[in-house]
Amino acid sequence: MGDFLTSACWPSALLLEGEAGIGKTTLWSSAIDQARTLGIRVLSARTAAAESVLAYVSLADLLGDVDVAEYGDLADPQRIAMDQVLLRGTEGGCEATDPRAVAAGFLSVIERLADESLVLIAIDDLQWLDTSSRKVLSYAARRMTGRVALLCTVRTDPESRAAASWLELSRADAVDRISVAPLSIGTLSRVISERLGRNLPRPTMVRIHQISGGNPFYALELARTIDTQAAVVEMPLPGTLAELVHARIRNTAAGTREVLLVVACVAVPTVELVARMLNSDDARVVELLKDAECKEIVGLDGQWIRFTHPLLAAGVYASATPAQRRAMHRRLSEVVEEPELRARHLALSVTRADAHTLQVLDFAAERARNRGAPAAAAELLELATKLGGDTPERRIRQANDLFNAGDVERARALLNRTVDEEASKPVRVQAFRLLGAIEILDRSHRGAAALLKRALDEADDDLASRAQILVPLSFALYHSGDHQAAASGFDDAVSCATRLGRSDLLSQALSMRTLVKFWQGSGVDQESLSRATDLDDRRAPVSVVYQPRMHNAMLLACTGHVDAAHDEFNAIRRQCIESGAESDYTFVAFHAALNDIWRGDVAAATLLADDVVERAPQLGGTHVVVSLIMRAHCAAYAGRELEARSDSGEAMATVWRCESSFLSSWALTVRGFLEVSLGNFEAALEALEPLLSNFREARQATEIHVAAWVPDAVEAMIGLDRLTEAEPLIDALEENGRRLDRPWMLAVGGRCRALLLAAQGEPDRAVVVAQQALAEHDRLPMPFDRARTQLVLGQLQRRQRRRRVAVETLAQALATFEALGTPLWAAQARQATGRVDLRPARDNELTDAERRIAELVASGMSNREVAAKLFVSAKTVEVHLSRIYRKLGIRSRSELGWRIARPVP
Repeated sequence: MGDFLTSACWPSALLLEGEAGIGKTTLWSSAIDQARTLGIRVLSARTAAAESVLAYVSLADLLGDVDVAEYGDLADPQRIAMDQVLLRGTEGGCEATDPRAVAAGFLSVIERLADESLVLIAIDDLQWLDTSSRKVLSYAARRMTGRVALLCTVRTDPESRAAASWLELSRADAVDRISVAPLSIGTLSRVISERLGRNLPRPTMVRIHQISGGNPFYALELARTIDTQAAVVEMPLPGTLAELVHARIRNTAAGTREVLLVVACVAVPTVELVARMLNSDDARVVELLKDAECKEIVGLDGQWIRFTHPLLAAGVYASATPAQRRAMHRRLSEVVEEPELRARHLALSVTRADAHTLQVLDFAAERARNRGAPAAAAELLELATKLGGDTPERRIRQANDLFNAGDVERARALLNRTVDEEASKPVRVQAFRLLGAIEILDRSHRGAAALLKRALDEADDDLASRAQILVPLSFALYHSGDHQAAASGFDDAVSCATRLGRSDLLSQALSMRTLVKFWQGSGVDQESLSRATDLDDRRAPVSVVYQPRMHNAMLLACTGHVDAAHDEFNAIRRQCIESGAESDYTFVAFHAALNDIWRGDVAAATLLADDVVERAPQLGGTHVVVSLIMRAHCAAYAGRELEARSDSGEAMATVWRCESSFLSSWALTVRGFLEVSLGNFEAALEALEPLLSNFREARQATEIHVAAWVPDAVEAMIGLDRLTEAEPLIDALEENGRRLDRPWMLAVGGRCRALLLAAQGEPDRAVVVAQQALAEHDRLPMPFDRARTQLVLGQLQRRQRRRRVAVETLAQALATFEALGTPLWAAQARQATGRVDLRPARDNELTDAERRIAELVASGMSNREVAAKLFVSAKTVEVHLSRIYRKLGIRSRSELGWRIARPVP
């Protein structure tokens, strides 16, 4: 235990495993005392079976000693979420709390505390952690960095082990387990002597040890029953621990047993609460508990009452008859004020619910949902279902809660069961719509489109339902490759939302329609976008996928306003981080990374890609594919061929599962760019062939977002002397560029035309066209594409034997490629000038992304501060820092500061 607390390898976790009564809690408590002696910040929670029903009760215990001032400056979504967890939020009229903000807020609190000292999160009886707290701790455990440790106890029975199987840290080897062994006869004898003040004969101890198996709690209970005057062989010792516990409880007075049953049923029992339950006063309750306290069944700490061991609480509850338990829960439902607990007590008081009980359960579920605890809401609705309230409507609400809590498979199962039954049309519409939403995020766009089409068919002329279905349906259709159907669907969505008068749905429909029509080559419908922005309620819980603000940022990037887009993407990323919306974060990060590459900041794009790679395993599904595409894209620009080839290959092999034409096209685009960068023109066209086939039917769609691959395809075709195939692509770029006045199309179209003219034997015309292309580049802050055009122009000028001008042009291209950190293209520029780079690559050189982090860390910033400045996770900073230390051969932040200040020549 001492080694665990003083370990330098954080974060880490230690599970103390063993059967009930074996002494886990004693070791756990001792470790906590030792931690506090060492100056470690301890956040502790002792769970109990009765407490596992209340949302966030254990999380509130962990945060109970954290001063509000220590998290008061958190971002608003996280601060409000923490207040709701601690029941400090306003009770009436408050907005629903996002469960993702709860998880992000808790992680932020832990990281802040860990900046000051080592933090020990200590949980006794992990198997009874309430579902909502468990999901938050699971989220935080996988993302924690720095000086954080978890110390938990868990029982070894299969059910308890399964309940604690969620605990995983970012390192596979970070969770250790200690099996708490039975005590020897000698140790048991000392425990009994110290606790009971009795020294038992050796034969007696042998028999106690034999029956108890060395379990100290069991042995103590046996020792309490022994008549020291009787012969050992005559002692009627119970054969099981359960028999002992029941016998001990039966030996208390009837009035005491009634009090004990109240305590066993209540999450947080107090003398005052028990008195109210029994229509008595505090003094009488204390008097009734005196016998139980003397027998060490319970302990009193001021007003608080607690069983000395969870087995005793379970024994009290099990000893009561079912009728007694139901009666007690009924009385508690009339006294307890907390809505969730009141609903659960009411549910446990009946074998079949009446209308009032179901109403109370529904209300409690709604409250749990508003507190950001969808898992608790789902449990309350399941209680209602089991008590005879199994209706399709309640099932859909439960499925929605399960989905929001991350339990996708159970949600899908409930919804599939609902659509398979003879339910009403409105119910089927809701079920299919939710199934489609789940499919978009969890599996495939094509599958989502099929489900949403069924929802639309069931909706008939219901405007409200159609308006809610058409936006996600059209989104799924576009990503499935059915662009015309998507555009038509968004037109219908705008019409329905307008007729319905729903500004929220109209905002999404207008904005999505603007974006899709832009991708199809219709340009920016600024009027519709402005209207969508004016109607947008940024406080509404809508995914960024459908938000006008996000679409505006994407349009800024695609029309060449990359710096303005950069600022917008950063603001949206901050919003996602603050609210814990990691799924949305991946979507934003992908487009932000593209924009960073276009604006020439490959290091920033690489940091974003690495950040998404770190997050993706926890999110699964399409997030993994997106992360691979991002990392491959950055690696291709940075000249890391093996990494780019590996990641793009894996993305191309797995992207088909998402059934997203958008992701498929970007996976192919990245591979095509890599091959062109290496001069492998045959391989490039092989990779880009699916995109070329689709392009023949969509010649107007040449915006950079959907046609970034076109210039690479043209260069590969011309390099292979396939000039006839290249010309239609160039024509499309130039025609659409003039039609839309799009600088990128005109610039890269001009470069491609110059290459074609040169290949056709017209170098003088090619030079003029390349110079015109550079004039278009002057309208674009996209340095990499400009340098590619300069490279072409310099090569053409050499063919004209204008050596001095060519050298100057090529030198400018080379300087840009080197400044941007794109070595494959720098090598092409050197080759064009007749120079050969003889400098060997050094394995210990920092990448631009690593240097950016190294400089911030060397300036004295903590990992968390660096992460906040760069809008990435602390885990991403930690991973980069490990690589930096390894490359530089150092071990500490102080050494890093010295190396950054005095770089090795």
